[in-house]
Amino acid sequence: MKKKPKKKPILKKKPAPSTAGNSKAVSRSVPAKLSLVPVIEEQRMRGDSERRIVIVSDGTGETAVQMTKAAMVQFEKQQNYELVRYKNIRAASQIDAIVDEAQAKHDLIIYTLVTPQLRSLLLQRCHEKLIPCVDLLGPLLGGLASYFGYEPKLIAGLLHDVNERYFKRIAAMEYSIAHDDGRDLTGLENADLVILGISRTSKTPLSMFLSHQGWKVANIPLIKGFDVPQEVYKLDPRRVITLTINPEELLTIRRNRLQRLGSDKGGDYAERDRVTAEIDYADEIFRKNRKWAMFNVTGKALEETAAEILKLMAARKLTPPDILRN
Repeated sequence: MKKKPKKKPILKKKPAPSTAGNSKAVSRSVPAKLSLVPVIEEQRMRGDSERRIVIVSDGTGETAVQMTKAAMVQFEKQQNYELVRYKNIRAASQIDAIVDEAQAKHDLIIYTLVTPQLRSLLLQRCHEKLIPCVDLLGPLLGGLASYFGYEPKLIAGLLHDVNERYFKRIAAMEYSIAHDDGRDLTGLENADLVILGISRTSKTPLSMFLSHQGWKVANIPLIKGFDVPQEVYKLDPRRVITLTINPEELLTIRRNRLQRLGSDKGGDYAERDRVTAEIDYADEIFRKNRKWAMFNVTGKALEETAAEILKLMAARKLTPPDILRN
């Protein structure tokens, strides 16, 4: 008798892992050609019915996300929803893809689109497919335009750019504070400017003034009897700025400082011989390093010296790109 062939075992597919209750932001795969990458901002799937709120933006979408979350706080009983964000939407094909998916999943669309054409297209598509939608930005733009009497720029992503510039200025200020008066010599290669000078030549005020404009500035004091830190010689010499001053003015500045501090025990800090010797010491260093630009701060306001420095850096094409875009 012929043996019966053995039956092949039926392999069951493992069910996909559930994401219910997971509040961690994840990405979902979508057609790459449309450049759509939805980010799940929040998930609360505690009920039987899943609802999706879709954020659509031609910028980062952060404004719409925060406004939606703020509104959702008022609906504590409604916990079974998913908040999804589509950012940098700039094409009609992207709008069509989002609307088709929203129709299939019965989504609510909330959008902040600056471009009037995209805004009109999304509204039209939503009406055609009976998709509920909320325009967060359009009415506000219209109201502001009517109030001020002129049209907005209608450039997508401007708020993101403003925020980026703000945080970069903060980073520049933090860098300049950390590298004030030679207290930290690490990371000097990241400085946009390095300022050298003896005491009371406005190194710190200049550094802080420039950092508020987005420049990362380190300043290092020159002290008679101590060598210039070797780290300075490794830098691009075009980024090193030196400060000098007339002996008589420096003498007056130091004496006034001691008076403000209520101290007449400054040693020889405000003595003529000490001041002259320090200036001579600094000038000798500057003469040995001709590629370092020198600025005489005698009788000049802080803003005047800063303007001269910025003019030189611009001529050398060393202005940071972020400042050029401002």
